[in-house]
Order: sequence, then C-alpha cells, then structure tokens
Amino acid sequence: MALAGCPDSFLHHPYRIDNVDQTSAHTRRDLVEPGFQEPSNRISLNHQDDDVDLEALVNDMNSSFESLYSACGMQSETTPLLQNGQLNRSQLPTSGTSSLQPMSPRQKVQRSQPVRIMAVRRLQEEEQQFRTSSLPAIPNPFPELCSPTSSPVLAPGSLPQSQPASKHDVKVFSEDGTSKVIEILADMTARDLCQLLVYKSHCVDDNSWTLVEHHPHLGLERCLEDHELVVQVESTMGSESKFLFRKNYAKYEFFKNPMNFFPEQMVAWCQQSNGSIPQSQLLQNFLNSSSCPEIQGFLHVKELGRKSWKKLYACLRRSGLYCSTKGTSKEPRHLQLLADLEDSNIFSLIAGKKLYNAPTDYGFCVKPNRVRNETKELRLLCAEDEQSRTCWMTAFRLLKYGMLLYQNYRIPQQRKTVLPHFSTPVRSVSENSLVAMDFSGQIGRVIENAAEAQSAALEEGHAWRKRSTRMNILGSQSPLHPSTLSTVIHRTQHWFHGRISRDESHSIIKQQGLVDGLFLLRDSQSNPKAFVLTLCHHQKIKHFQILPCEDDGQIFFSLDDGNTKFSDLIQLVEFYQLNKGVLPCKLKHHCIRVAL
Repeated sequence: MALAGCPDSFLHHPYRIDNVDQTSAHTRRDLVEPGFQEPSNRISLNHQDDDVDLEALVNDMNSSFESLYSACGMQSETTPLLQNGQLNRSQLPTSGTSSLQPMSPRQKVQRSQPVRIMAVRRLQEEEQQFRTSSLPAIPNPFPELCSPTSSPVLAPGSLPQSQPASKHDVKVFSEDGTSKVIEILADMTARDLCQLLVYKSHCVDDNSWTLVEHHPHLGLERCLEDHELVVQVESTMGSESKFLFRKNYAKYEFFKNPMNFFPEQMVAWCQQSNGSIPQSQLLQNFLNSSSCPEIQGFLHVKELGRKSWKKLYACLRRSGLYCSTKGTSKEPRHLQLLADLEDSNIFSLIAGKKLYNAPTDYGFCVKPNRVRNETKELRLLCAEDEQSRTCWMTAFRLLKYGMLLYQNYRIPQQRKTVLPHFSTPVRSVSENSLVAMDFSGQIGRVIENAAEAQSAALEEGHAWRKRSTRMNILGSQSPLHPSTLSTVIHRTQHWFHGRISRDESHSIIKQQGLVDGLFLLRDSQSNPKAFVLTLCHHQKIKHFQILPCEDDGQIFFSLDDGNTKFSDLIQLVEFYQLNKGVLPCKLKHHCIRVAL
C-alpha cells in the first residue's frame, strides 16, 4: 500500500526492497531506536484491519525518521577522516571480513531506513562541504609565505620586505681638476650618471659624454660602456684611481665608418676575400656570436715581470688574444694565450715611454679585473700607429660585448624619434648655427654658395666696424674698442683653450676621440699675436696657424695668407664649419672642458 505524505521514490529505494526480508525476522522493538517513544495506540503494520488511522501512522513515521536521521548524523560526525576527506581505512573492516561479522540490529535499521529529504539550502551546503573535503591534498610549494596555521591566506607582514637599493657616494673629476660628489644608487649605469652630470652642469646633451676610469699610478684609462654599473666598477679600482667626466666623440664612430677603424690588412676574412666584404657585413661578423672574426698583425709585447719588449705576431679571437711562437704561423701548436677577454678590460696607455719604456706612443693594456695597483699582471702592448691601436681596441670591445654595444649606440638614436619637435635638439652648440643667412630682402634666405657666404661674412664684418666707428664719432663710446673686442671675444667660447702646448692639444684631441672634424683653437707659442687651429682628420692631428693681418687700419684673421679674412675668430670658426676651404675637412666637433 502507498504511504500518505511519503514520496513514491521511497517505495522504489533499493535499500528498502533488499532489506525487507532482513527486517522481517526481527521484532518491532529491535527496529526502534532507544530514544524513540512508542505510542500506546501504535497499530501494527501486520494488522489486516481496514480501519487504520493513517494520520497517526504518518506522524509516527515522521518522528521515527527524525530520530534516525539525528542518530545517523551523530555517527557520521564521529567517523574518522583523513586530511583529504577520505575515510580512514585502518578503522574500517575490509571487504573480506565485513561479510563474516554479524551486524547489530542498530546497524541494519540504519541501513534499511530511507534517507530523509532535506531542504535545498542544506543540501547545497553539504554538497559544497563534501566537494571541498574530498579534494586531494596538494602540497604548498611556498610554505614560508603562508601563515603559521598553514592557511593559504597570507597574513599581514608574511611577505619578505623589499629592501631599497643602497646608495653610494661617487666622486667625479672634470678635465680642469674640479670635482663633484654625487650620491647614486647601486644599480645606476654609466649612461645614467652622465645624464645626471649633464643636467647638473647645464651642458648640451649630444650623447657624446662619457665616464672615464682613470688610473694615474698605472698610466691607464678607459671609457666605461654605457651599460656598466658604476658602483661595480668602482669596487675594482684602487685608492688612487678616479672617475673623469669628458667628451668622447669616437665612442661609437665605428658603427658609422667601420672601414676607417678596420684596415683590410688587419682583418683575416678581408684578406681571404680580397677586400670584397661590404661595410655592413664587416660589423655583422663582429656582432654575430656564431661567426669567428679575427684581427691579426704585429704587436710589441712586454714580458710579464720584465722590462724588455718583444715584437710578435698576434691574433685576436673570441676566445682571447694569442701570439705566435713561430713567425706568422697561426697553427694551434704555435699559438700562446696572452690575455683573456672575459674577465678583463682594455685600456689606453698614458705616458707609456716614461712609465714602461714603451717602444712607441701607441700603447694599450689588457688589465684583469682582479688587479688593482699591481703592474706584474698587466699585459702591456704597443702598436705601430694610431690606426692599428684603434683597430685592436675596437675589436676587443666588439668581441667582448657584441650586441650590447649596438644597443647602447641605438638608444640615443631612438630617443631622437621619440622626442617632440619643440624639445632641445641633441646636438652641439656649434652645429646649431651652421647656416649662412641673407636678410637684405623682405624674406631671409639660406646662402648655399660658398663664395657668396664668404662675401656676406666679410660685408657683415665691414658693416659692423662702420657702425662702431660711427657711434664713436657721434660720442657714444662702445664698451670695448672694436679692435680690442675682436682680440678677446673668442675667449668666451668653449673651443678656445688658451695657452696650452702642442702636446697638450694632442692629448685633448686623443682623449675626446680621433674623429674627422674634431678641433680646438689655442694661442700660438711661436708667435704671441697668432693663434693655432688643431684639427683631426683620418685619425691624424694637424695644426694650422691663424695669422693677424691689417687692412684699412683694421685687424683681420686669416688661415690662407690673407685670401679669406675675418674680423674675429668666431666668424672664422663659423665659416669653416660651413665650408672646408683650405682645410682637409669641415669643423664639426669642438673639444670642450666643463667645470663641475
């Protein structure tokens, strides 16, 4: 018969059907829970009388279901579980023994009774609890990041505190001897420090400033690469060493004119291909780590621990600098390692003849990073000329750093495309005013003809002197007499270096890069009234004397014996920045010394 108030699914429950025979063998009292109160008017299920109180029967069944459900819940709560929600198998009987053990009436009753229907909310809560408890235990890969209670939620302060970068004081010197102490971070690069010094010194940023590692007691110096860390380099320097802040126009010049830096007779693959390799391929072989470029030639090598020098045939490869023990042979059995590229840096040799009795003035040195003040482990070398020395040193940098150098070279080029049009041009002051203009008409125009530009400069000079003379006649005294002003106005310019010797001018040109068009002006030592233009062309330094000449009672300056005259040295410099004239090349870069 059907039970009122009970779902039909209970009648088809497998446990109810299977256990009918099991429950029929027991008495009614065996089926009743201990806490269940039997009503006095309870009607037996086996009664065949039709007069059955169905309402009382349903109430009795509901009360029995509640007591059974509470008992089952208490038992499930006391069942031992593992950490992942599984039952403890050690406390449960195995399948082989469970069928042999007799079951108590209580267990049979619990198994045979139908499951109570719970509310939807409680079913969802138990389903979520079962789902989270039945997941397998996953070990925490970062236990130190969790709280002491092994909670996946990080407690406040459990993460390690990020330590700020430490600060260091670095002292930087200028060419004139002035210095400045800068507080920098430990991760500041040489480029960043140069940008900071340019900002503090109010210099024009033309991406040619560099930081120089100078060792006066060893007679060595080198320009730091833009990506090098300043604090890390300073840790390898001795107490007498220092940093210099100066210009170096030749730092990345080999990317623009590689053939000027790598002669064909010194590059191995150029000789094999009879010099048919283009310039772009020449640099790609150096930048490509899979290629094997090689520089070869004769070098004067100083023996370690001795004062003598030997002329040996050397070759520079990615693995290091080697010398041949048998003529010009490059067989492996005849090659001896002179220096390693990995843990070393290459330096220019200053006053090599005085300190090390060098055979030539074109010396360089491979210095290991571990060496501070000792000269015994320095690998001193000398080339035959300046071009050969530049080739060896440039190849050393390319083989050691490779694409890093090209990235350093490209960063300023990319900045030019990003900067807006109204920003300050990243060029030198001398290059910002390299156009001759004619304002005689209503609209100004650019003078492109060299002869016309020369005549315009002369006319401007004559007109300026006539105006000054007219003002003097009218009684308006000028601050300085025209002749006096033309002889001192150039001293305010950066390219004028005053009373320096010929050797000092050579040293300044070499320090700031042997590139075409690098120049400076100085007083002449042989003629007190004359000046000297020192100019670099094809890595050679040349001197041109500027003589004063008088015309119509006025003083002019000329480089070509009076054929081209200028009222002052500023006009002369601006003219030769536009026109080559009698010079081998135009004036492009001027040597500058900035006081920090």
